[in-house]
Amino acid sequence: MWLKILVVSVVCLLVNIPLGVMRERSRKFSLAWIFWVHASIPLIIALRIVLHLPWIAIPINIASAVLGQIIGAARHRKRSVVSG
Repeated sequence: MWLKILVVSVVCLLVNIPLGVMRERSRKFSLAWIFWVHASIPLIIALRIVLHLPWIAIPINIASAVLGQIIGAARHRKRSVVSG
């Protein structure tokens, strides 16, 4: 069970890094920004259902997704400062 939670959490993290970059490029609270924040949710839900993950996985997966968004946004900001 814990291995499945770990795998899904890593997927959440990795998928949300490019989404965090896209979110950072969008105007805050615009429709595009909201889309990029929530774009990975269908994938996460599908993985949870297919792998029969318990409810305890939800906050762990959300935390991984948020961390991915933060890493992606920071990466974009760092690149913007260097190039610009």
